[in-house]
Amino acid sequence: MFQDIYKLIEKYDNICIARHIGVDPDAMGSTVALKNSILLTFPEKRVKLLGTGSNRFAYFGRFDKQEEILDNTLLIVCDTPDIRRIDGVEDITKFTDIIKIDHHPFIEKFSDNSLEYIDKDASSASQIVLELILATPLLMDNQIAEQIFWGIISDTNRFMFNNSKSKTLYLVGDLMDKYKFDINKLYEPLYARPLAEVRLEGYIATNMTVTENGVGYIKISDQILNEYKTDAAAPGNMIGDFNYIDEVYVWIFITEDVKNENYRISIRSRGPIINTTVEKYHGGGHNYACGAKLKEMNDIDNLIKDLDDLCKKYLKEKDGDKNENS
Repeated sequence: MFQDIYKLIEKYDNICIARHIGVDPDAMGSTVALKNSILLTFPEKRVKLLGTGSNRFAYFGRFDKQEEILDNTLLIVCDTPDIRRIDGVEDITKFTDIIKIDHHPFIEKFSDNSLEYIDKDASSASQIVLELILATPLLMDNQIAEQIFWGIISDTNRFMFNNSKSKTLYLVGDLMDKYKFDINKLYEPLYARPLAEVRLEGYIATNMTVTENGVGYIKISDQILNEYKTDAAAPGNMIGDFNYIDEVYVWIFITEDVKNENYRISIRSRGPIINTTVEKYHGGGHNYACGAKLKEMNDIDNLIKDLDDLCKKYLKEKDGDKNENS
């Protein structure tokens, strides 16, 4: 499959690379690294990144100015399982060929002419891009290696999540050995946060509601965001910090986004598989990490209830297993 992807990249002079809305470091790492690798290998090609920019991830490099899609263009979509979540692509039929590179559970095929590489066991889309480069004549340099490292480290939370397989550790170890980058220097932009966000995290910890079934949730209004001088993206950036709380198995941040007239929902789990439940509310993601955007508070309350029921079932099964083994 990697050879087929390389042949399509080699074939096209015009290439666009996209990722999911609500960009994160893995989406950035996989797309920016792939763009830079293609240009390093084929300097004559025209390669553009699609999607909205983000000041938070400016350390990955400059975003491209959005331009009209040219005829006979290849689209490569990273870290995105479904069409509606592709950022910067209004009409996918404008592209001659499409490549999907993803590690989410399959939701839909983009088109009849799409070449789709999906590896649910990969830690991240950045890991797959690294494997693609290693398996083909695509080139890599220190900058590309660092961008891939950022993506993998972020999606594994420094290898603390169970998507960190032995293959992931081997690939990153080999990358570090070859390119000799400074880990502490790379961690700084990835984990540094403004004091306002740290204070907002304290507010979340103090005010989170926790159900008897182990679901923690908080609704963060625009008024609170303004009070703490943060924006609607801030709570989602810190949700990983609430892992390993004894009494919490699923936690949900519901953030009012006045600009887009909706609520951003970020969800994590350290037990129950949540993605199929979240998909009922037009969201999605991984087994233990999901997101959604909802407009109605009634839908949000129903989602919380469904996740609470899911957690109740999980705890019942967990207790049953415990009794059987005792």
